[in-house]
Amino acid sequence: MTLWFHNARLIDPETGTERTGSLTVEAGQISAIDAPCPDGARRIDCAGKCLAPGIVDMGVQIGEPGAQHRESLRSAGLAAARGGVTTMILRPDTDPAIDTPEVLEYVTRRAEARTPVNIRCMAALTRGRAGREMAEIGFLLDAGAVAFTDGDRVVSDTKVLSRCMTYARGLGALIIGHPQDAGLSAGACASSGKFASLRGLPAVSPMAERMGFDRDMGLVEMTGVRYHADQITSARSLPALERAKRNGLDVTAGISIHHLTLNEFDVGDYRTFFKFTPPLRCEDDRRAMVQAVADGLIDVICSMHTPHDEESKRLPFEEAAAGAVGLETLLPAAMRLHHSDGLPLPLIWRALSFNPAQRLGLPSGRLTAGSPADLLLFDPDAPFVLDRFALLSKSKNTPFDGARMQGRVLATYVGGQAVYEREVSDA
Repeated sequence: MTLWFHNARLIDPETGTERTGSLTVEAGQISAIDAPCPDGARRIDCAGKCLAPGIVDMGVQIGEPGAQHRESLRSAGLAAARGGVTTMILRPDTDPAIDTPEVLEYVTRRAEARTPVNIRCMAALTRGRAGREMAEIGFLLDAGAVAFTDGDRVVSDTKVLSRCMTYARGLGALIIGHPQDAGLSAGACASSGKFASLRGLPAVSPMAERMGFDRDMGLVEMTGVRYHADQITSARSLPALERAKRNGLDVTAGISIHHLTLNEFDVGDYRTFFKFTPPLRCEDDRRAMVQAVADGLIDVICSMHTPHDEESKRLPFEEAAAGAVGLETLLPAAMRLHHSDGLPLPLIWRALSFNPAQRLGLPSGRLTAGSPADLLLFDPDAPFVLDRFALLSKSKNTPFDGARMQGRVLATYVGGQAVYEREVSDA
């Protein structure tokens, strides 16, 4: 079907522009911008709402295989479509881990049959994510892995990590690291400071992130590997990141939407839905991260979607599982950066869509002729109160429960096909 979107606010992250215009979709691809309506096309009046590339969410955890009761490929796919995420990049922290071509192909086949959005998988950097033996990087790359990471399990053995990086460099593979000093951060559940001391919480200094990042940058300089830091959350890490980029290292960095919009005080009286890895930082760090996104120093914003059931969260703060779901809250939370912090929509979409697509070598994330018609129609100003029980994710562990938010997804298109269209009755 040919589609003609008109009266739309076109958000183009590649050119950094926002303007009113039209967009034509034919055969699953964007065929023209500001062209007349083709004969027989379905006309879609966007009513002045925003039309942007679909979100490429770089770092989604799925419970399948191993923990389908927390999140299945089907439930995550439906949540992604409702949240405007047209491509999910799955993390390998499943059970078993995605560390062999067989597991990767199993997950890919099931995803293609069960999810309405695009799915690409990362693979484990070491066998079982145990940090002792390199995974089959070459075979996994041939099987379709887009990057290699052990997730939040830091490879503490520097020799093992250097061998992995050297091998990945020869294949042109992307390594995704979790910058933390494993020894310092072990057992910590809060950022060190007055708040953590008053609450009696085991804490870790933000310097643990800086120290882990410095180690990784030394190895990147030694091996020449392509490297992406999954989360940079502390202002103390930014000078090292800027220096690495200035020195020509092939390095990018990301951050979760939670670390951009929440701070350590949101933990309040031990609210476990606000427990993350790394822990939430102080407000000065949060503001520094927002500025780093604005300056382009931090390249990618993601949900870091991490589903946990009630039993994993309804525990004392130190014992509760870390992480939150984010596929459906990523867009309205990102609108806080627009309405409260003043970031323009094209810049936000550069970090949500264009940059992650570019880093992973995907063709999406653009509003240009010939690009896939993975599109998102949304109202950035629509207000609502979030009810976590209305989320499509199986797990409901969101820190935004009961929060007043702005930003509604009106429709999501993958390859020109509508995979979600909001009805008036939608919560």
